[in-house]
Amino acid sequence: QVQLVESGGGLVQAGGSLRLYCAGSGSIFSINTMGWFRQAPGKQRESVAGITSGGRTNYADSVKGRFTISRDNAKNTVYLQMNSLKPEDTAVYYCAANSGRSFSVKSMDYWGKGTLVTVSS
Repeated sequence: QVQLVESGGGLVQAGGSLRLYCAGSGSIFSINTMGWFRQAPGKQRESVAGITSGGRTNYADSVKGRFTISRDNAKNTVYLQMNSLKPEDTAVYYCAANSGRSFSVKSMDYWGKGTLVTVSS
């Protein structure tokens, strides 16, 4: 089993920045891909950004150029630097992981409980 714990969410004004953290533990050696997902009220969960253990990244079009995902394999931690935040970025952000190479929501095997990001206008 793999446990994922997110932190770093909060309230920020539009145009501001936040950095999210996801710490992994347990059978983390089995993990290849880690990613960030978000779910706004009344909407489906969507992919935000993902990264493989080799450093290959993937971003949703809506966050390209504003968000950066990174990973420290030695610390089993993945980060999401979010800049130029917009009110539409408001959502619960989840960290997830799988042993494969897919970045999709359905491919993820393990999920954290989420951290709330609120962007005020």
